[in-house]
Amino acid sequence: MTIATTLRLSLCGAAISAISMLGLMGCSNSTETAPSADNAATADKPAKTLAITQIVEHPSLDDMRRGIIDELADNGYIEGQNLKVNFQSAQGNTATAGQIAKQFVGDNPDVIVAISTPSAQSIVAATTRIPIVYTAVSDPLGAKLINADGTPFQDNLTGLSSQLPLDPQLDLLQQIKPNLKTIGYVYSPGEANSVSLRDSLKEALPARGLSLLDIPANRPTDIGMATRSLQGRADIIYTSFDNNVASAFEAMTQAANEIQIPIIASDEFSVQRGATAALGVNDYDFGRITGKMVYRILNGEAVNTIKPEVMNDLTLYVSPKHAKAQGVSLSADILKNGINVDTKGQNASK
Repeated sequence: MTIATTLRLSLCGAAISAISMLGLMGCSNSTETAPSADNAATADKPAKTLAITQIVEHPSLDDMRRGIIDELADNGYIEGQNLKVNFQSAQGNTATAGQIAKQFVGDNPDVIVAISTPSAQSIVAATTRIPIVYTAVSDPLGAKLINADGTPFQDNLTGLSSQLPLDPQLDLLQQIKPNLKTIGYVYSPGEANSVSLRDSLKEALPARGLSLLDIPANRPTDIGMATRSLQGRADIIYTSFDNNVASAFEAMTQAANEIQIPIIASDEFSVQRGATAALGVNDYDFGRITGKMVYRILNGEAVNTIKPEVMNDLTLYVSPKHAKAQGVSLSADILKNGINVDTKGQNASK
C-alpha cells in the first residue's frame, strides 16, 4: 500500500468520524428536554411490583381496580414507569382463584390486592408473608379475614370492607314498594358475603313484617332462571355484592323486566345495567381509598400498622327508565334525593 493510499484512507476515516460525531451531537441536542411532570413525580420512588386479582371482571370491580391504579399514580407510583402491575381474573372460578394465589406468591410482589371475598380468601390461604390488601368485601368477619375484635386474621393483612347498614336498604325497598311483603334474593351459596347477607336478612325482616324468598344460583348461567322463579312469589328483588349475579346482571334484569319485579341493588353500575335503584358506595371512590392503603405499604409502612377500614358513605342511584320497565314508578322524594343514572349524574328531579 502506497503512502498516498494510506493518507486517503486516513482522511476518509477522519471524515466519517467527524460526520458521526456531528450526528451524535445533533441527536443529543434534538432530544434534550426538561423532565416531565410524571418523571419528576416518580424520581424519588423506587420501582415496585403490584399484583391484583379479582374473582371475575364486571364494571363494579373493574372500576375499583381503576381507582386503585389512579390513586397510586397520583402519589408517584405510575404503571409502566416505576410500578409493574400484574392483574389476573379468576373468571368466576374459585379453583382458578387458588391457582392465581399460588402464582402470585411465587412472583413475590411488593403488595397483593385481592378484589372480592373469594379472591381475598384464596390469597390469605396462600401466604402469611407478602402484604395483602383486600377490598370489595362486605363481611370480612364472616370471610375469616378479621377477628371479632376487628384485627386482621394474619399480620400481613389489611383492607377495606363495605359493610353497608341493612336498615337504610330495607327502608328504600319499602319506599319503592309500600305494600311489600316478600323480598326475592338470588345469591351464590359459594360466596361467604352473599350467605352472610341472606342470614342477616332472615334475622331482620320479621320485625318489619317481611319475609325472604332466597334462591341459590351456583353459576352465572343460573341467574336468569333463578330470577324468573320469583314470578308471583316475590314483590321486589334485592341484590348486593354477589359476583355471580354481577357477572350475569343483564340476565337478571331481562328476567325482572319480563316478570315485572323491580331490582334494588347496592352499587351505581347495577343501576346503569338495569336495576331500578341502589343505595351503596361509589365503586371508583372505594378503589381510591383502597389505593391509599396500598400506597402506604409501597412507601414503607408495615402492613400490620395499617388498620382495616370500613366505607359506609351511601349514595342513592336511581333509574326512572328501568323502574318503568320493571313495573314501578319512583316517588318524588326518592327522585329528589337520588342521582339519576339516566341523565348521567344530574339530580334526578331535574
